[in-house]
Amino acid sequence: MDTASMFMNATKVYMIKSFLTSLANTTMFTTYALYYIVTLGFNPFELLVIGTVLELSVLVLEGITGVVADTYSRRRSVILGMFFLGIGFAMQGIVPALDAWIPMISVFGLVLFSQVVSGLGYTFISGADTAWIVDEVGEEKIGTIFMKAKRYSLFGNLLGIALSVALATLAPNLPYLIGGLMYLGLGVFLILFMKETGFIPREREQGASHVKEMIQTWTSGAKVIRSQPILMLILFVTLFTGAASEGYDRLWEAHLIAEIGFPEFAAISMPMWFGIIAALASLLGLIVVGVVEKRLDVNNERVVLVGMFTLTGLKIAAMIAFAFSPSFSWALVALLLISVIQSLSNPLYDTWLNLNIESNVRATVLSMMGQSNALGQTAGGPAVGWIGTRFSIRASLVAAAILLAPILIVFGRALRRR
Repeated sequence: MDTASMFMNATKVYMIKSFLTSLANTTMFTTYALYYIVTLGFNPFELLVIGTVLELSVLVLEGITGVVADTYSRRRSVILGMFFLGIGFAMQGIVPALDAWIPMISVFGLVLFSQVVSGLGYTFISGADTAWIVDEVGEEKIGTIFMKAKRYSLFGNLLGIALSVALATLAPNLPYLIGGLMYLGLGVFLILFMKETGFIPREREQGASHVKEMIQTWTSGAKVIRSQPILMLILFVTLFTGAASEGYDRLWEAHLIAEIGFPEFAAISMPMWFGIIAALASLLGLIVVGVVEKRLDVNNERVVLVGMFTLTGLKIAAMIAFAFSPSFSWALVALLLISVIQSLSNPLYDTWLNLNIESNVRATVLSMMGQSNALGQTAGGPAVGWIGTRFSIRASLVAAAILLAPILIVFGRALRRR
């Protein structure tokens, strides 16, 4: 068989990647709390440390790995990331076996190490995958591609929810083990079928070392951000989005459990309720994303900006409504609205960002945006958490919503510029 004939259409590869990564992530993370708390016995402080180690790994490594994609190859960077993620997640899945075979190994230490490995994987993929698909299909189609990929991701979520519950019923560690193997399999798939035709490597300086080339690429990316006001605005948006999301993501379940409660009718357990909420959110996301993809020109930057401005305002209102929910039904509606908004916001944000970055430093700039998000999460999460400890979880959720308010000003300013 001709080697070229083995490669798939770039759009098809990107859709398969989106589906499988969402399937793997949902398989692992739907029941991860039961595994961490019940099986491994981690206390709240240890859970916080695990999350912090992952975010710090991303913050430190993002700038290095993003440069690799712009200097050498987006394809290689994505494939490396898949294998590192597969190893990191599978490592967490075999923790009980390692603890039984080698008692002197600390379970907590092994999980922390796996977070660093996973963080390395995230940073190799972050920026590189979107930079690759933009180069392959062109900027004029990218809004449609991102919306379509979101639909594939939501399908993966639905399947992953059911798979996670089924695997966790057999053994609590199986979701992580199977999720890790999915990532390893995806890495092999990309080696076989992912092509790279649109990437133009930076011109190499004769005699320059690899380190010098990477430093030059990173410096070029930083200059691009500083020289373009729109990218500085996007950096600001990313920072505050990270700060707000960390507080909300860590506390919405606790608010639902501790301050609102679940209906007592029928034999529906708490894990089942969370599964139902996740499934409803994915189904609604599929419907709404499909409608928006058909009705709006998501490749038009002004349409994208108006959409993000509107969605941010709605998200602030929905988060405050969730914080002050007087009943479970009220909270459920607010939760589903927030989830649908996020399903729409992510592809719109990716479109806006990629329309404003030059191809030769795209992966580097995207990685810098990832660093900004990680910095926001690292700084904003503890601050929002302190408010919850000092006052209440409701106060923390309101604080997270307020952190999104400056983003409205940024979107308004960007619209005026257009």
